[in-house]
Amino acid sequence: MKWGIALAWMLWLAPALAWAQAAADAPAPAPSGKLDRIVKEQIATDAASRASQERINQLDDETQRLLSEYRRALADTESYTIYAKQLAAQVDSQNQEMNAMQQQLVEVETTSREVGPLMERMLETLEQFVALDVPFLLDERRNRVAKLKEMMTRADVTISEKFRRIVEAYQVEMDYGRTIEAYEAKLDDTADARTVQLLRVGRVGLLYQTIDGKETGYWDASAKRWVVDDAYAHSFKEGIAVAKKTRAPEMLRIPVPAPKAAKS
Repeated sequence: MKWGIALAWMLWLAPALAWAQAAADAPAPAPSGKLDRIVKEQIATDAASRASQERINQLDDETQRLLSEYRRALADTESYTIYAKQLAAQVDSQNQEMNAMQQQLVEVETTSREVGPLMERMLETLEQFVALDVPFLLDERRNRVAKLKEMMTRADVTISEKFRRIVEAYQVEMDYGRTIEAYEAKLDDTADARTVQLLRVGRVGLLYQTIDGKETGYWDASAKRWVVDDAYAHSFKEGIAVAKKTRAPEMLRIPVPAPKAAKS
């Protein structure tokens, strides 16, 4: 009986003893000051973590910005390299043009020395030609030659322009040989020369008729003088009508000098 009571008592005390032992083994609660320190340390740790994350974000943004600038710098470098090659090619082309222009300047200087005497000879030939030719429009033609000779001494006229005007004068003289013209002028250069009507048929014939129509004649190229010949009065009037374009061109009867053998 005694042993049964003792066993029951021990079974009843066992849970209480286990609880007491567990309480004894559990750590003692931390003091209030230590807990605050732990909380503050945790808060500081969290703040440091946030600051580190922000720094990481900033570094990432900076890295992206630098990477963009680097890529842009690479693109600019490639663009500048291509542009530099283009400029180098242009400079090389310009240098070649400069060399060519310098060569042309040397050639122009040589040409100028050669063209100058040539133009002088051309003017002398033109002047002699007008003097020896059929005496039509003498004042106009002589003045043209005189102006060309005066132009040759002018420094403000380029060589090309001088040459152009001389060639133009030759062209005018050539055109006289393909046209028919009627005009009034003095028969010769004397002070008492008569004013007459003149009919030029190319360079093969030059006829005149007095204003009253009573006298007709022509220029004798062989004798170098005017010859009175009223037989050409009708032809003269027909030629005047053709020259003034009041009638269609037709065959005209005019005195033509006999051909001569050319001098070798």
